[in-house]
Amino acid sequence: MTIDPGSLDGAVSRIGDRWSLRIVAALLEGERTFSALAAQVEGIAPNVLSSRLRALAGEGVVTAVPYQHRPVRMRYALTEEGARLAGAVVALAEWGAVREGRPGGMTHGACGSVVRTRPWCPTCDRAVAGDEVTADVWC
Repeated sequence: MTIDPGSLDGAVSRIGDRWSLRIVAALLEGERTFSALAAQVEGIAPNVLSSRLRALAGEGVVTAVPYQHRPVRMRYALTEEGARLAGAVVALAEWGAVREGRPGGMTHGACGSVVRTRPWCPTCDRAVAGDEVTADVWC
């Protein structure tokens, strides 16, 4: 498997800080208000949360929709582009958990087993082995 380093560098430069990744992870469960995000992303300062939400909205990863106008209060959600980023966030969380010697990532609701991320071919509708994957053509 070959990964285009320029594409990886571009993604990391846009989304690569821990707070942005944690915000995306929090929004995987659905839309959130600013206060709900502040509570879920422990340790983030309000000014940092505001800054990261603006940056993520600027990248087209997050939408901000007002639900109150005086004072203005927003609900935040992942865009389609943000949802595509979710797979990478889950894979990073899984990798981090395994490195720390604990199960991590998502669990299967039906049986409780840890779900592992794998390359998937939507045309063939099957998981693809690492040696079958090339990155010569980027969609």
